[in-house]
Amino acid sequence: MKEWISLNMTPGVGPRKATQLLERFGSAENVFHATRSELESLRLRAETVESILKREFHEKAVEELNKVKEIGGDVLILDDGSYPSMLREIADPPITLYVKGDWAKCFDAPCVGVIGSRKCSTYGENASEMLSRGLAENGICVVSGLARGIDTAAHRGAIRGAGKTIAVLGTGIDNVYPKENKKLVEEILESGGAIVSQFPLETPPLKDNFPYRNRIISGLSYGVLLVEASERSGSLITARLAMEQNREVMAVPGNITSRNSFGTNYLIKSGAKLVQQWQDVVTELPQEISAAILPPKLDEKQADEKPKQQDLAPANLNENERKIWSLLSADEPKHIDVLLAESGLSFGDLNSSLVSLDLKDLMRTLPGNFYARKI
Repeated sequence: MKEWISLNMTPGVGPRKATQLLERFGSAENVFHATRSELESLRLRAETVESILKREFHEKAVEELNKVKEIGGDVLILDDGSYPSMLREIADPPITLYVKGDWAKCFDAPCVGVIGSRKCSTYGENASEMLSRGLAENGICVVSGLARGIDTAAHRGAIRGAGKTIAVLGTGIDNVYPKENKKLVEEILESGGAIVSQFPLETPPLKDNFPYRNRIISGLSYGVLLVEASERSGSLITARLAMEQNREVMAVPGNITSRNSFGTNYLIKSGAKLVQQWQDVVTELPQEISAAILPPKLDEKQADEKPKQQDLAPANLNENERKIWSLLSADEPKHIDVLLAESGLSFGDLNSSLVSLDLKDLMRTLPGNFYARKI
């Protein structure tokens, strides 16, 4: 174990170089028994060769493993039977994975990545949460990157769906980024989810780390769903990585005038699966998985008779709350003055109903006294 952790800590040894070394020498242990000439023949940097020959990080690797255990985590190595099989399939998989939580059950479940813009719209946030909730309720583990915006909504949706979610970090598992998601990480772990990183403890959120994180998101998943992405969004990189890894690529269509919809609409034009509901995602999974989740198709008459769940008001609302809930939309926030005029309620009754809906987690309160329905 210590040799694998040590190799992962060695400067100049990323997933690609690690794969080269393992292909040449067969195991991490054998890498540290290699000669200088053998290492130099692989065109490693001089400092990398010296570090390996001196076994510079062996002692630190033992300390690292102890610290991981102290915080309730584990380290999985590439030749370990517990290492996720989906991730092992990709080119240049990370040789170590730092994990915390109920990771074994998460890896055993079929996984789908849900990603998108950090600066998302209300529409994108609602779509991410709604789709992730539907997937989680039906046994799909939602994988995302813990970033602000779409990622955060995806994790929250999975938790609301009483399902599992994996947060893949661009930092060490002891260093939550962004800081405001520390509470979300606690909720992920409490709900039976997991956090995963290829980076050693105390690794800060360096810009170069996040492409590696994105490879893990797509590598763990049967497919990746892009909810919102601008023209230069990093999420498009994840979608490209998913294609290279032979994963399904799916996208939620967006408003053609919105900058955040450029990436998703472009992907759909390029052949990505258009997704409007969670069932659209499941149909792209392997047949043995989708068949176990999706019920037989309804005929047209049955489909027409089946009520739309999202149009049914929750049962625990009083008359005023029901009236406000019916006026709210998930896609277009309404100002309090509009709700006051449309509802016919007094300001006091309206305000009381809005507070109650917020406490029941059925509504979003947005800047400027705007409100939107939660799906």
